[in-house]
Amino acid sequence: MSDQTLSSPAPRLPAVPGVAVALGLLAALFSVASPGFLSAGNLSNILVQSVILLLLALPMTLIIMTEGLDLSMGAVLTLASLVLALIVVSTKSLALGLAGALGVGLAFGLVNGWLVSVLSIPPFVATLGTLGAAQGLALIVSDGQSVVGIPRFVRQVYSGEVAGLPMPILIGAGFYALFHVLLYHTRFGTYVCALGGNRDALTLAGVKWRRLLVAVYMLGGAMAGVAALLMTARMNAGHPTAAIGMEFDAIAAVALGGTSFEKGKGWIFGTLLGVITVGVLRNGLNLMAVPSSVQVACIGALVIFALFLDGMRSHKS
Repeated sequence: MSDQTLSSPAPRLPAVPGVAVALGLLAALFSVASPGFLSAGNLSNILVQSVILLLLALPMTLIIMTEGLDLSMGAVLTLASLVLALIVVSTKSLALGLAGALGVGLAFGLVNGWLVSVLSIPPFVATLGTLGAAQGLALIVSDGQSVVGIPRFVRQVYSGEVAGLPMPILIGAGFYALFHVLLYHTRFGTYVCALGGNRDALTLAGVKWRRLLVAVYMLGGAMAGVAALLMTARMNAGHPTAAIGMEFDAIAAVALGGTSFEKGKGWIFGTLLGVITVGVLRNGLNLMAVPSSVQVACIGALVIFALFLDGMRSHKS
């Protein structure tokens, strides 16, 4: 069987109304509750603050399409941010700091992929274990303290502009375009679809699907390393608990966007809409001075709602 028999996932229009309606309802609610919500400055702020989540949600889309999950992504982002901060503070080299962050992400992605593909450990269990490992290492390398003294050139990655557009938005747009091409216009994207929907076809086509699965998880780790740069620049520090829990936001965004947890069906544009929806929810709650504990509960409700929608779509398909 040739790889032409494996088709890339096509965007599913029935998923559009669900996430779009959720986004519209939240925007309407917060515009009434907080008059400044729809201001140009606040809308730009939502987009800028959503970029880090987007960098996690894009690879999470591919991972979920393989019928997998990566619960370690937030902890790996935290550890990568600390490593980047420590290297940059000591060497004053952004390139070395980013290389260190990418190394951390790739290493954890390799371990996750190996545990899932070679040892056949369920993704939930495997990545839950690496989550704990990453959290522990983050506390060890930082001694439980924030890493401060970040050079100004790092902070400018988050606060700078190019042609009047914030740097984070340009970075997010670039990676969104990259993943769109990767999933819909390359053989790799075709194989990712088959990983979740038809692994037998991959085997018959002569594709080493275990290596491919490892590559998908390593891609997720690499993106956590890239996101570490924005996280460190945004906080002007490396903090041992900075991104803990962001993986749940990413999962919520992906599920809201229409990507199914089975059959290899995913939609990158839906993930983008899901990320913006989560960003709108967090921003609106902040403007309403809602306590952080309640915000976490709201995100949890959003995750449940997203999984409910996924279950309804699966039932109808």
